[in-house]
Amino acid sequence: MRTRRVVGNWKMNGALAGNAALLGDCASAFPYVSGSAAPGVEVAVCVPFPYLAQARDLLSGSAVRWGAQDVSIHTSGAYTGEVSAAMIADFGASFVIVGHSERRAHHCESSALVAAKAAAALSAGLTPIICLGETLEERETDMTEVVVGGQLSVCIEVLGHEHLAQCVIAYEPVWAIGTGHNATPDQVQSVHAFLRARLGPAGASVSLLYGGSVKASNAAELFAMPDVDGGLIGGASLKMADFEPICRAFG
Repeated sequence: MRTRRVVGNWKMNGALAGNAALLGDCASAFPYVSGSAAPGVEVAVCVPFPYLAQARDLLSGSAVRWGAQDVSIHTSGAYTGEVSAAMIADFGASFVIVGHSERRAHHCESSALVAAKAAAALSAGLTPIICLGETLEERETDMTEVVVGGQLSVCIEVLGHEHLAQCVIAYEPVWAIGTGHNATPDQVQSVHAFLRARLGPAGASVSLLYGGSVKASNAAELFAMPDVDGGLIGGASLKMADFEPICRAFG
């Protein structure tokens, strides 16, 4: 049985006072009731590293989980500025995002590095949310399946199907992230069905999330697709008035 999930990615946003209001509202909206934030839906937010303690303190006791937006491949040592999976887990986190297109583009992260980060997260008991996606040029030249299939194949080679079954996959077309341009439900379903088939035996259990300008107005239509198990939400996760309806958009 695949878990339906909505995960907020705050990116590099936040301040203590504003966070307190947002996290408090999130905890109030999704109290702990039989282990679920909404019927059959798991809700989480991935916050910048400095706010992990605040997320833990304000979300503990609610049904909302929390996580980080990146992780080091190293466990400890002389790696100034890096944050290990064990450190993230120390804050009670459940998730860590790896391979977001912004990190692939701005920090030159390869698919091999992304897979290594996913392995590091798993070793500390965290669930990696592995991001895949193509650029507009790749979409327009019919390279989508080649690109996302290649990104996924590296993860399969490094992690194997058994460990990949413990991960979450997020399809985020680069051309739709923060642009206001959203892939159509049929486009999303096509890529998700392709990815699920490529996952092989892991496909039956892996949650496939969609990210890319998801809003309250389009979430229900996207989440109704048979291979879309939820969303990785960027800007809309920073306002509860936008985030809560998305979390409740499953039919």
